[in-house]
Amino acid sequence: MGQSINLPPLKFYINEVDYEQAKNMLWTMMRIRQFEETIADLVTDGKIITPCHLYTGQEAVAMGVCYALNKDDYVFGNHRSHGHYIAKGGDVKAAMAEIFGKATGCSKGRGGSMHLCSPEHGIMGTSSIVSGSMAIAVGSALAESIRGSGRVTAVFHGDGVPEEGIWHEAANLAGLKRLPIIFVCENNLYCTHMSLDKRRVYDNLAEVASAHGFSSKVIDGNNVLDVFYAAQDAVNKARSGKGPIFLECRTYRWRGHVGPNYDVDLGLRNQDELDAWINRCPIKHFAKFLIEKGILSEEQLNTMISNVANEIDEAVSYAITSPYPDPVELANYVFKDGNI
Repeated sequence: MGQSINLPPLKFYINEVDYEQAKNMLWTMMRIRQFEETIADLVTDGKIITPCHLYTGQEAVAMGVCYALNKDDYVFGNHRSHGHYIAKGGDVKAAMAEIFGKATGCSKGRGGSMHLCSPEHGIMGTSSIVSGSMAIAVGSALAESIRGSGRVTAVFHGDGVPEEGIWHEAANLAGLKRLPIIFVCENNLYCTHMSLDKRRVYDNLAEVASAHGFSSKVIDGNNVLDVFYAAQDAVNKARSGKGPIFLECRTYRWRGHVGPNYDVDLGLRNQDELDAWINRCPIKHFAKFLIEKGILSEEQLNTMISNVANEIDEAVSYAITSPYPDPVELANYVFKDGNI
């Protein structure tokens, strides 16, 4: 069951002008990882009860794409979007509070894990419905195209979404109107609990997008620099009227579809496959590369690890001590003005 475990080694190439950017990328990926693994522990301990779809293992995709975007460019996510939110600049305290269901959360405690939002950072919302963000994201790109604003929209989705009808409807309109949008397919080889080879005749998601008029590219989704450079090119194309673009980022989620477990005991995948992908950790290998290149020192790495741990611990404390929403305000924020 599952995919091949003969995985190629990670090979990085970097331009000298990107050295500081590379350290920032590593730092943010570490923050995403610590955030997700902390949530896994909190769910296990029963302190978080909302369903959480964890992003551990896929950090390079969110980081590479979001680092190529401007602050006012738009991002739409899915049920597994903690990483997208953090990579685009969202506040980790507000995200943690939201996952605890607290009033200080980024969605005021009304959304939970699958509905993170921060418009001031261009994070326009995430959806728990598979493919639910696709048409909304294309509508955003259409609006910005009409306005001539130059803004680019990026919408993240999994490898199961091109099996939904709305994906094709959205892709067709994006291709027809040459919209400034990037479809970022995070191909983690599984749709819920079913592997890619059990669902598709051909492993050709990029070709499917090309049929709708997209420029398509397949990328190693565990290589943050490959993702970043591909996303940079995609953003430049989209901003100059040469969209839409489809990026298939091949990666792997370490945890199960939902929750902190690994699903090996359920027979949904095997331990050899999981171990092979964990050994291909996007963060571990990138940190090793930066140290070998002299871009980062061991001391700097250790400082980053300590600072990140402290930041996430502070976010947990903030969430725990924050108040729950007042039941009297249950119907607030239904309409644009914030009240009924």
